[in-house]
Amino acid sequence: MADSLNRRPVLIAGGGIGGMTLALTLHQIGVPCVVYEAVADLQPLGVGINLQPNAVRELHDLGFDNQALDSIGIQAREWALVGRNGNDVYAEPRGLLAGYRWPQYSVHRGQLQMMLTRAVRDRLGPDALSLGHRVTGYRQQQNAVTALIETRDGGRTEADGVLLVAADGLHSAVRAQMYPQQPPIQWGGAIMWRGTTPGVPIRTGASFVGVGSLRHRVVLYPISQPDRATGLATINWIAEITVDNAQGWTHGDWTRRVDLADFIGHFEGWNYGWLDVPAMLRGATEVFEYPMIDRDPVPSWVDGRVALLGDAAHVMYPVGSNGATQAIIDARVLGASLLAQGIGPAALKAYDERLCADISALVLRNRGAGPFGILGLVDDRCGGVFDDIDQVIPAAEREAYMARYKAAAGFAIETLNVAPPTIAPGARVPLTAG
Repeated sequence: MADSLNRRPVLIAGGGIGGMTLALTLHQIGVPCVVYEAVADLQPLGVGINLQPNAVRELHDLGFDNQALDSIGIQAREWALVGRNGNDVYAEPRGLLAGYRWPQYSVHRGQLQMMLTRAVRDRLGPDALSLGHRVTGYRQQQNAVTALIETRDGGRTEADGVLLVAADGLHSAVRAQMYPQQPPIQWGGAIMWRGTTPGVPIRTGASFVGVGSLRHRVVLYPISQPDRATGLATINWIAEITVDNAQGWTHGDWTRRVDLADFIGHFEGWNYGWLDVPAMLRGATEVFEYPMIDRDPVPSWVDGRVALLGDAAHVMYPVGSNGATQAIIDARVLGASLLAQGIGPAALKAYDERLCADISALVLRNRGAGPFGILGLVDDRCGGVFDDIDQVIPAAEREAYMARYKAAAGFAIETLNVAPPTIAPGARVPLTAG
């Protein structure tokens, strides 16, 4: 029996990058929706992330051109790995320089979220975003779903919709209801310290650079254009070591502000002339500590009229620059499924069949170090010290390794450049639901 979409919107739990992209996608294809976000006042929190060309393509199709993206970040030009002794392991052009039809962007995560949020308010109206409302669970009926909601003051309310999409992150309450026996969060022993520092961009001026070994490294890249007066850009950096995880994560929170003295000793002496790592770390005004975590994949992201999206579906190690990218792709694939299948469980099933198995495999691939696995090969073959990388890992082997990762992550250039749009311009869903 069909339901009028004017009576029941799609409910979205979570107003992060995935949730906001989904809201804009639903608006694009003519599907009413409401976003419920637990935070009462959205702020541009976070540090740097990378958006791969497949995600940038989708943002373009949502009306965010390069000028808009340039306002919150910078087009990446290179991806490079450098060994502990300062010699190059692997480097390749990225984005337009690599031949993609779309750029790759290094952006400030919070600024991206706020850009999407402003667009949601402008395009969908103020009633489409309900702040201070956390979705805690759901009930299903034959032709509808009810979201159970807790407000900031402890009150409880409910909302009825035709579908519920949970983009509520790592600690998703909807996923917990869908999989009450799911294993705890998985931590493999890697600890990350993250910050931003004013600095002169290195190499191409827009390079993503990983320096060190598989278990002990620093990653850095600019997320702004250099200031015209000083020549300094905002450099996003991640310092990382891997320790014994037998005792589990011992701190009570998953992100906490820490003192530089707590970890800088791991990187003293990392000065290559072209990069002074200790100086870069000392230049940050604040530093946050994170465990590198994920969750074991689940067999399906869908339960009837309820679907998981983004980190709620597939939180993964941030080693391949595809966490936010995949959330954007999720939203767009779900929109395409609604166009093809109508507004009902069949569309969620098609979305699940399209993505769940492949992205679950990507979660496990990233757990195995993702593209940084090349550094593991260097460690295994020469102890991380070398003069000529071609004598350690031939160029063809390095290139094949990266090609396999790009294919798994969905941004292989030869596939992406010729693929039709995920959502055709002007496509609209008929105003009925199944």
